[in-house]
Amino acid sequence: MTGLEYEYRSGIGTDIHRLVEGKDLMLGGVHVPYAMGLKGHSDGDAVLHAVIDAMLGAAAMGDIGTLFPDTDEKWKDADSGKLTMIVRTMLEEKGWETVNADLIVHAERPKLAAFKGQIKRSVADLLSVDFNDINVKAKTNEGLDAVGEGRAIAATAVTLIRRRLKRTL
Repeated sequence: MTGLEYEYRSGIGTDIHRLVEGKDLMLGGVHVPYAMGLKGHSDGDAVLHAVIDAMLGAAAMGDIGTLFPDTDEKWKDADSGKLTMIVRTMLEEKGWETVNADLIVHAERPKLAAFKGQIKRSVADLLSVDFNDINVKAKTNEGLDAVGEGRAIAATAVTLIRRRLKRTL
């Protein structure tokens, strides 16, 4: 066999943050109007944090806490969109590109149906993929645990990445 082939890898990421008053709610790089936001060392964007961990996991490059530790003031109140771009660039430097991502936002409230398209567009732009290569689902926890009680928002992300390999026979 000659020509170009690809190596594919998948990764999964999860994140959860407590809802607090006095912060903007950022999900997937989108400001969602709500009375509370997510507490975090950065902007607390649980969706992008899950995406970052999924990308890093797929490339076997560690995790968000190691790369952007909450003990480093450099990352205090950081824009998670910028953190996502840093990770995308790191992967690209190793030849990786994102193929697609499937995201779940776990939130009892606010209701997110009206924001799923905006989150999808934002994540697609940040990962430099087609809008149709990103999927966003919003789920409640049916009143169970901190998410179900409306005290937190969590996110789960699965990504597929690939890099081109040259193989000749």
